Amino acid sequence: MSGRPAENPAAEVAEGYSLSRVTAPSRLSGANGMRTGADGKLYVAQVSGSRVSTVDPDSGEVRALTAIGGGITAPDDLVFDDAGNLYCTEITLNRVSVLEPNGKARVLQGEINTANPITFHQGRLIVGELTLDARIMELDRNGGAPKVLLEHVPMVNAFDVGPDGKLYFPAQGANEIWRIGLDGGEPEVVAKDLGVPDSVKFHPDGYIVSTQVHSGQVLKIDPRTGSSEVLANIGPGLDNVTFVGKRIFVSHITGSIHEITAPGTAKPLIERGLQWPLGLAVAADGTLFIADGGFVYTKGDGEPDLVGHLFSNGFPGWTRGVAASAPGEWIVTTAAGTVAKFRPAAEESEVLAAGLGVPVGVALAADGAVVFTDAQTGKVQSAKGGNVEDLASGLSYPTGVAIGPDGTIYVSETDAGRVVTIAGGKAETLIDGLGQPEGLVISGGKLHVLDVKAKELVQADLSGGGRRVLASSLPVGAPEGMIMPRLGGIGIFCGPMWTFSGLAAAADGTIYIAGNGEGSVLALKAE
Repeated sequence: MSGRPAENPAAEVAEGYSLSRVTAPSRLSGANGMRTGADGKLYVAQVSGSRVSTVDPDSGEVRALTAIGGGITAPDDLVFDDAGNLYCTEITLNRVSVLEPNGKARVLQGEINTANPITFHQGRLIVGELTLDARIMELDRNGGAPKVLLEHVPMVNAFDVGPDGKLYFPAQGANEIWRIGLDGGEPEVVAKDLGVPDSVKFHPDGYIVSTQVHSGQVLKIDPRTGSSEVLANIGPGLDNVTFVGKRIFVSHITGSIHEITAPGTAKPLIERGLQWPLGLAVAADGTLFIADGGFVYTKGDGEPDLVGHLFSNGFPGWTRGVAASAPGEWIVTTAAGTVAKFRPAAEESEVLAAGLGVPVGVALAADGAVVFTDAQTGKVQSAKGGNVEDLASGLSYPTGVAIGPDGTIYVSETDAGRVVTIAGGKAETLIDGLGQPEGLVISGGKLHVLDVKAKELVQADLSGGGRRVLASSLPVGAPEGMIMPRLGGIGIFCGPMWTFSGLAAAADGTIYIAGNGEGSVLALKAE
């Protein structure tokens, strides 16, 4: 989502159609923990991308180290030991795994609640939990029981051992930085009244560099006095820090990496992008809404505008599906198990349904009822006037939903490989033989289905006939031969991060496609 051209993708389209990118592909699917390897490259953990990648600090070249669906799942932080083993905290699985130099991965320790920060110092491997009642522990690299160094910490995040041999860490929930000895003991407050610190790393010159996830600032902090100065202001969502020599690099959840070349100057090595994206919707005025988990955007004629995120007021939560409602208002499904109205400009949201499993697709009926799917419970439900009603149950991972002009409800039953209609509490097959249908949208009197396994956009009559492929080889779903993991939640921040590749239609017939295989939004137009 930089100024780079959104060139045409390498996909095949039916005669009479053209396909282009609305946003440029993302070079990283998020950027979380970072370490500098012995080869001088940045090793970047990507929760949303569920992989570890290397980045050349000079050229910005990105290479995947681990594969999606491989031995490392949703890594949040990482560290090397002296033998070149790479330890990764798998935050959605509450565990630590190790990637050996030969490429073999194995689980080292489970039962670490919201496993997040990890560091290695003089043969000792130390890990922490991102919870409101967190522990900091030393792990036995042979798989034995962990040793607790400190308990009851309000959200531990990325930490480091200082020149004095003490462990310095963000107590994120207290908005402070603390330190303890490596054998435990009472914590000392190093700095407070910050911008919600989520990493603490020691520069080779002895000072702390700390990212602030809420304020978006990068701070230089004196560990002796706690005094600070701003090195850069990059924006809310900063995540971690690493150094190449004395060069400072910081990561951002949306996938950017910046080098701080001087106080006040942050040079992008990798521009931010979309982590997936997920659901899409188009308002009556043509504004496109892009749901991307913890960050959501609207797009008119220019670049996408960030209109809400996990750290902003009134944000409804990690956002998956979306439908346009009144002007300036959107109906969204969230990983908090809710369906909500969201008004970004007013920084407010209103819950319409709660206590759900994994709500995914959402559509607005003519009578104002909100119809949505729940992939976890297998239900299709509607919400209106504070009441939630079951429309159908027993479906196998329902995701996309669309409502026809006559009120017919269409649903993608993803794991059954079919599209169904809902009537009388039952699901009837409309289109079968699909691979993994997800996004649905009706445009021009036709039903459009996004099959993320076949990587095709399929068009059919509303009766199910007249089926044809409008686009193939689309950048959606997992790479060929891989399986996109259905990620768990992240502690208090969100529930299961099950993904969804949505569709939306504009008044002129343009079909927007969530290209979550490359982190872009695409547009299919009739020529």
